[in-house]
Amino acid sequence: MTLEIITADTLAPLKHGFFTRRGGASSGVFAGLNCGQGSSDQSEIVAINRARVAQAMDVEPAMLASVHQVHSADVVRVDGAQDGPRPKADGLVTNTPGIALSILTADCQPVLFADREAGVIGAAHAGWRGALEGVLEATVDAMEELGATRARIQAVIGPSISQRAYEVGAEFLDTFLMEDPQYARFFANGQGDRLHFDLTGFGLHRLREAGVTAEWTRHCTYSDEERFYSYRRTTHAKEADYGRLISAIRL
Repeated sequence: MTLEIITADTLAPLKHGFFTRRGGASSGVFAGLNCGQGSSDQSEIVAINRARVAQAMDVEPAMLASVHQVHSADVVRVDGAQDGPRPKADGLVTNTPGIALSILTADCQPVLFADREAGVIGAAHAGWRGALEGVLEATVDAMEELGATRARIQAVIGPSISQRAYEVGAEFLDTFLMEDPQYARFFANGQGDRLHFDLTGFGLHRLREAGVTAEWTRHCTYSDEERFYSYRRTTHAKEADYGRLISAIRL
């Protein structure tokens, strides 16, 4: 099966994509294109999957840059091939041609950024905690340090969990209200005392408040098992582990 890659017109003509799980070598609960080096999938199979992504991005595997994601607001600059342990961070930026920046997700937001005129790109992993702590703004700031102009930056949020599938409790709402009472608008009532959080709506808000143009591809990871991995769906199904989707962009 060939790879399925979701792209956005706003990032064209830069090579980029939000890869679905189709076209990979993994099997079992990981069936498909699992690129999660931190998963319990066979490391050799994950390497094969990542090599397929690198080939699709027209780079060598060592030039498919990634980070050890920790739900932070930390962003790293990438200037060449990665050797040794991946840095702990949740955003990457570069202005070096030939490097593909990649992010792994399984419900969280994968966000790809580009200022084509300046020749600067970025990628960010933005779950609720990272988004609340400012990883999206930090990625924009890091791009500016490389010569980007935020008014020219295009940001695209890829497949993520949708609001209808993201049920949370009252304590989760409180965390957001302590930051800003206006954030109540990203929550809708569910059954009983449960609420539904609009992760991508919150991400779009933070990006636009940061002064960049932003959109969401409108794909829900939870509701489309054939195309996407989902941490929450795996949890509900009581499965032992889950695959990670990869998203990437290169100059």
